Amino acid sequence: MDDGYGSVTIVHDARSPEDVFQDFRSRRAGIVKALTTDVEKFYELCDPEKENLCLYGMPNETWEVSLPADEVPPELPEPALGINFARDGMDEKDWLSLVAVHSDSWLLSVAFYFGARFGFDKEARKQLFAMISTLPTVFEVVSGSVKKQSKTANNSSKNKAGSKPPKKPSSDSKPPKQYTKDNSSRGNGGHEDQGETSCGACGEAYTNGEFWICCDICETWFHGECVRITPAKAQHIKHYKCPNCSHKRGRE
Repeated sequence: MDDGYGSVTIVHDARSPEDVFQDFRSRRAGIVKALTTDVEKFYELCDPEKENLCLYGMPNETWEVSLPADEVPPELPEPALGINFARDGMDEKDWLSLVAVHSDSWLLSVAFYFGARFGFDKEARKQLFAMISTLPTVFEVVSGSVKKQSKTANNSSKNKAGSKPPKKPSSDSKPPKQYTKDNSSRGNGGHEDQGETSCGACGEAYTNGEFWICCDICETWFHGECVRITPAKAQHIKHYKCPNCSHKRGRE
């Protein structure tokens, strides 16, 4: 676990808030994947019969469920211990939200650990926190707050010229209908004013030219990359169901 958890090697030479923010962003992306698109695998790994387990976000945007570090004190702040013990004693959504809250706390602690280690002054710490605050929290993504904000933004701007594409296009739309966003479907050029659509997996806003896909069940937009759907694959999908909706129905 040294390559991922002990990521001091990734930012050893970094001394700027931008470098620490990039580490934060990558770790966050890994955790978001664990709790959304990879949730079935994450659920299985968190076996309550195992010892204290932790969820780690890695600097390469992956994640890992494993035992806590053996070092005392650890090289980096530790995430919440024993996330697996509560898995079967809580509603699944509540359990994932609890893990998300603890993950947000851990991500902040790691970022400001690096800030202290690299001697950030008051202005550098403010800059780091400001950059972190541009991203939705893991809890907001997992609990659906980002989706609700996205829907509100869509409803308020649906009559504006050049606004985001509708969730359900007309029946005479060419295939793959509601499943793709391209650079012709957005008139705002990807700017974050006027309430940008946020990805239901990573929580980040649309950027001009990206491929996106919309879930037919919850009507949430996703980066194709986040849900492993390519434009070519989307052409053969009649009704797309996102990982969250597939997971929920599979457990009903």
